[in-house]
Amino acid sequence: MIVPRTSRAEILAKLQKKKAANLPIFIASAGSGLVASLLEKAGADCVNTFSGARLRANGMGTMSMLWPILDSNKQTFDYTREDIMPAIKGDAFICACINANDPLKDMRWFLEDLKKIGVFSVSNIGPSVSYVDKDSEIYRVLTKSGITIDNEIAMLKLAKEMDMVSVGLAFNMEDSIKMVEEAKPDIFCFHAGTTKGGLKGYDSGETIEETAARTEEANQVLRKIHPEVLLIAHGAAMENPVDAQFMLNHTSVDGIWTGSSTERIPIEKAVYSTAKEFADLRFPTDKKD
Repeated sequence: MIVPRTSRAEILAKLQKKKAANLPIFIASAGSGLVASLLEKAGADCVNTFSGARLRANGMGTMSMLWPILDSNKQTFDYTREDIMPAIKGDAFICACINANDPLKDMRWFLEDLKKIGVFSVSNIGPSVSYVDKDSEIYRVLTKSGITIDNEIAMLKLAKEMDMVSVGLAFNMEDSIKMVEEAKPDIFCFHAGTTKGGLKGYDSGETIEETAARTEEANQVLRKIHPEVLLIAHGAAMENPVDAQFMLNHTSVDGIWTGSSTERIPIEKAVYSTAKEFADLRFPTDKKD
């Protein structure tokens, strides 16, 4: 197996070509090689890997990556190298979503290792402290101990210096502005919230209209700060293709990012319905011994 290689220049050229052709950029997350290969075959431009996707593939919620059950960076690195990279053909590039607040890893060393296995793009959602509500005690404890958005910004800046594509992500306006101002990421996603739907999705009650309005409010501010950034929509009420089309119709995004919508939810539906058909099979009533 020889894993295909790419480069920052090649990735950005492909994305800009799609933008020039008025085609939406499509980013999707994968927790297994099978899903990654299917996403690439379907036309995904980027396949994201992160510990939350791997745990999600095992039936857990995405937020389980916040639990103290694993080394997030090691999990991401190992399954990206062993499961994802050998499964792709090179039409999609891989973005590793890593934990920039890992106190046991030097980010320069870690980024070099990712490049060695063929990963030329990184994001700060592996996980990000932006997940945590700013008015909570846990947020104050984390930031006091050195778990900060500043470390995530520094990692994204370093990635660009190391000739990698940087993908920034934040959950609120304050973090979004800070990240885009300071890191100047190539791609930025305003994360509207955990995707609803399926067995483990969280429904906040927000409508797709509200998700679009919040996303566009952020986009308008961020475009003024960094006009060249590629803006991507993700999360909350954007559950299915109809919702995603609404986002494309009613916001100024350059594309969409799916996670559970193209992995957990369709797997739950397809496997359950097919398995139920098998489980409901019966012997014919006239069958003899």
